[in-house]
Amino acid sequence: MASDFYQLLGVSRSVSQDELKRAYRKRARELHPDANPNDPKSEDEFKKLSHAYEVLSDPNMRARYDQFGEAGISGSGGAGGGDPFGGSAGFGSIFDAFFGGESPFGGGRQQSGPPRGPDLETQAEIDFKDAVFGCNTSVSVRSAVRCEDCSGTGAAAGTKAISCPDCGGSGQIRRTRQSILGQMVTNTPCGRCRGAGQTIASPCPTCRGEGRTTREIPHEFDLPAGIATGQTMRLSGRGGVGPRGGATGDLYVHIVVREHEMYHREEDDLVTNVEVTIAQAALGVQLTLETLDGDENLVIPPGVQHGHEFVLKGRGVPHLNQGNRSRGRGNLRARVVVVVPTKLSATQRELLHRLAKERGEPVAPPEQGLKSKIKSAFS
Repeated sequence: MASDFYQLLGVSRSVSQDELKRAYRKRARELHPDANPNDPKSEDEFKKLSHAYEVLSDPNMRARYDQFGEAGISGSGGAGGGDPFGGSAGFGSIFDAFFGGESPFGGGRQQSGPPRGPDLETQAEIDFKDAVFGCNTSVSVRSAVRCEDCSGTGAAAGTKAISCPDCGGSGQIRRTRQSILGQMVTNTPCGRCRGAGQTIASPCPTCRGEGRTTREIPHEFDLPAGIATGQTMRLSGRGGVGPRGGATGDLYVHIVVREHEMYHREEDDLVTNVEVTIAQAALGVQLTLETLDGDENLVIPPGVQHGHEFVLKGRGVPHLNQGNRSRGRGNLRARVVVVVPTKLSATQRELLHRLAKERGEPVAPPEQGLKSKIKSAFS
């Protein structure tokens, strides 16, 4: 069962970013693996805690989590599995925010190897009905991909990368210093190999030693039912590839839903206007209502008023995994719009005057003929 991120950090849903940071720092010191050696349970709890903070400390991800739960930042909501920090940074990326990349327990960060590739962004425009029911769609993005000539190594044919002489292949330069907290060990990326741990004497001529080239890449993916304009899908591992075999970044797809000619969306309800004439509103009528699920018979009773809504329960937009909210769909609301005629024949006008007279309703007098108008003007 999924854990509530706010409960993991011991804070309320209205917590400020400063309070969130203090709560995380306190719990991180208690659960960090360096403070609990050979304790798999503490390490697992620390991973969950770090993932919760990573989500809630990002305003956009926090908003998606508050609205959709974990579905909004993982799984069907768009985020992939694996490292919650989107690459090889691991625990160290959290400590960057507090301790400059080093563990407060003296262990230091042991990150090495080629850097992670960049995250990418694009936009997907989809039909209204596809957003309601979900669909499979695709986008095309210009992205860094592995160089085929050197298989991503960055080295020319017949050669290979060698271990960096400065860092011994670790990609990190280790330094020890004294502080008020005691001995602190820090690891910084190696300046010669830029953290890759290897140097290349003969770079690949195709990618110039980068291990990657650029081209247009298509990406196919599923959109969940109920997605709306402004929401974002994260496709894990579909961003740009890192240099020399580095990990791949993520692809963020921002959703734009085209307008529908008949329906618009109000939260998870579908709303449409049903136009009726004065006679239909007064006497009642049976109409055929086109819905996204098929045609429905709509019975308009006599005397219906302008603005009255007929509700078809469960015929709206599917709920998009909003926390503890039960699954299901919103409603369809058909709103009555009484249309008043702007042009009337003489017979129609006479009938309406007779109706008004019988009901005792004051109306404008009948229009006079042209001769009567001229006579009245000079009298």
